[in-house]
Amino acid sequence: MEHENLSSHANEEPAELLVDFLWLFRGKPLSGPVLDLACGDCRNGIEAARLGHAVHCCDISNEALFRAESLARTYGVSVEILRVDLEQGDPPIPAEQTYGAVLVFRYLHRPLFPCIRKALKPGGVLIYETFTVDQARFGKPRNPDFLLKPGELRAAFRDWELLHYFEGIKSNPERAVAQLVCRKAG
Repeated sequence: MEHENLSSHANEEPAELLVDFLWLFRGKPLSGPVLDLACGDCRNGIEAARLGHAVHCCDISNEALFRAESLARTYGVSVEILRVDLEQGDPPIPAEQTYGAVLVFRYLHRPLFPCIRKALKPGGVLIYETFTVDQARFGKPRNPDFLLKPGELRAAFRDWELLHYFEGIKSNPERAVAQLVCRKAG
């Protein structure tokens, strides 16, 4: 039976990039749990949980994490909720070589790049999509602290196996993004 994603629930639809790369989560088990960073309602992590993977939903917002728990119950999956301020703490991701996959969507805090590199196990997958400096012409965010410079995301993980990279304009809604899917060496 074909896997049905969350799209039947408009506000709970997983990111298109994740849906395109769900094949990475099928068949062979991941080497560790999936970490959905700055997850909001964790709809991307829940999609991985629906495929049978352990998932850690990480966000600072109690309200978002409450919605994540509720959404997980709706789909009959269990996720681990981690309330973490990713912009504080040492290290903000409390794990080293723990995760089989890390998901990051619509979030940028550059000091996390080294933490993500450490958190993934060798052979682990990173799926990352966030806004670029060109986003300012379409709307929020406009603060350059939250917008990638050209080539910045690819450069941060340049030594990893590249599975997909896109930088440009996407539609529905129109937005300027960089997308990266890569695998940690080893």
